[in-house]
Amino acid sequence: MNDDVRLTAWVRGRVQGVGFRWFTRANALAIGGLVGFASNLADGRVQVVAEGPRTECEQLLDWLRAGDTPGRVDGVTEIWGTPRGGYETFEIR
Repeated sequence: MNDDVRLTAWVRGRVQGVGFRWFTRANALAIGGLVGFASNLADGRVQVVAEGPRTECEQLLDWLRAGDTPGRVDGVTEIWGTPRGGYETFEIR
């Protein structure tokens, strides 16, 4: 499965304490084929790491940007890379 990628996204806005990580996980599982995690950062952002097919990662990124999320997203910064593995599912950290 050489078409798998690693998406790391940093979401800024009012995204902590609003169920954002839970919804991100639910969305990743609904899209399917994704593993990784969503975690709160000390600076108020949420970090989302997803590994899987690029199409599915792009779907998750589109959802993060769509505004149909809990709280309020002011912006999303992302980088693409090679999967590192080590995830069995998509979890909240």
